[in-house]
Amino acid sequence: MVTLTKIYTRGGDRGETSLGDGTRVPKSAVRIAAFGSSDETNATIGLARLHTAGEADAMLARIQNDLFDLGADLCVPEDGRKGSGALRVVAAQVARLEREIDAMNGELAPLNSFVLPGGTPAAAYLHLARTVARRCEREMVALAASERVNPQALMFINRLSDHLFVLSRHLNDKGGRDVLWVPGGNR
Repeated sequence: MVTLTKIYTRGGDRGETSLGDGTRVPKSAVRIAAFGSSDETNATIGLARLHTAGEADAMLARIQNDLFDLGADLCVPEDGRKGSGALRVVAAQVARLEREIDAMNGELAPLNSFVLPGGTPAAAYLHLARTVARRCEREMVALAASERVNPQALMFINRLSDHLFVLSRHLNDKGGRDVLWVPGGNR
């Protein structure tokens, strides 16, 4: 468990921060951007949860915890000093997302167009969270081009954006309140 007794350390005042293994890196590093976007995804899901209840809220609560696992995974490089004993995203977390996606998607009508963000407040916030998760994924892929990244973490963030999309449709009265794109509709 993490214990925080002092919130500011002044250690980042010159544009550097510490990774989970103690390594100092610039705050502009791709790794920092990746777990920063994971945290931003989590915060956006927190907004969506203000408009959810029941199983949808329970799914989002699990995802928020998983996003902290993802941040922990990303903040300790696999090849770093403490890489071997670090908390990592595991296949079971990805599989759970897939099961939930399949269950929700089974209740939805097939799409005939792309969905515009909107409908219910929960769905709109989930679309926002989905776009932030996609940014996180792009940053993780950029990181993986130069450093080892847990493959399960990459699968998790990819599946998460799909989950958020399907859940947004589910919360839009199972697709009944989806706002659909009309190609060229305003010409």
